[in-house]
Amino acid sequence: MAVIELRRLRAFVTVVAEGNITRAAEKLFMQQPPLTRLLKGLEDEFGVALLRRLPRGVETTDAGNLLFQEATKLLEQAENLTNTMQRVAKGDRGSIAIGFTSSSALHPFVPQVLRRYRDIYPAVTTQLDESGSGELLQALLNKKIDVAFVRMPVSGMPELKSDQILQEPMLVALPDKHRLAQENDAPVTLTELVSEPFILYRRLAGQGLYDAILAACFRAGFSPTIVQEAPRLTSCLSLVGAGLGVSIVPASMARLGGEGIHYRPLSADSGLFASLYLAQRKESKPSPVIYTFCELVKSLLAERQG
Repeated sequence: MAVIELRRLRAFVTVVAEGNITRAAEKLFMQQPPLTRLLKGLEDEFGVALLRRLPRGVETTDAGNLLFQEATKLLEQAENLTNTMQRVAKGDRGSIAIGFTSSSALHPFVPQVLRRYRDIYPAVTTQLDESGSGELLQALLNKKIDVAFVRMPVSGMPELKSDQILQEPMLVALPDKHRLAQENDAPVTLTELVSEPFILYRRLAGQGLYDAILAACFRAGFSPTIVQEAPRLTSCLSLVGAGLGVSIVPASMARLGGEGIHYRPLSADSGLFASLYLAQRKESKPSPVIYTFCELVKSLLAERQG
């Protein structure tokens, strides 16, 4: 229905509600003659009389009463549609697909973002996707997700961008019967792990953490003996708990606990930290939903730093 037709219906509804053309014209901020012509045109369009002129106003005919009821519903729907479109334009409505790695989900910041976003934008449908960093970046490229919390920066993907949002320390995960698990909980140096069998998060899924651990070991003067690569950090911990080796994981992973696992901090001279990045597609003008999500992340980071 054209805008002019909605305008005519709105004028008709106002006239009926007021019961008087003069008062309706004042409410519509228009002169009475144009309003009278508008009503006459509406009657000509439908081919029926809609109003009866009374000495002190107007009343609807049967056809006019039916039109009043239907026009009122239609105008309410149009108003709701307008409000919905405005909310979509502001990022208050729509949908967003958010990816995250298993380790990033364990960091308190990520659940905080998701909870706050849901509280502020309850009308936005949120789809969550857990996977490895490499897989999530590929999903971003393929437009299967909109943003992702990953453990590696974007590299070799000009269509994507990433921002480091935080760093956390790394821990050594040890079988609870390991000799280092029997000592105090002072920081462990990498050189104490020279002869240990390592269990690492598979490089394809977690390139950032994998490469950082190997580089730190090389700086410490050795190449780690990797006996197993697991598809998830949680799988790494399961293998550590089974006594198959040691691993180095982000500190937030300790929240999982894990039977048969003892955690010790890694010494600061290792230079090892686990970074968390927010990745998204490079777009000159991202959708309002993506924009508001990223702005919320920035706001919560500012609160955290404050």
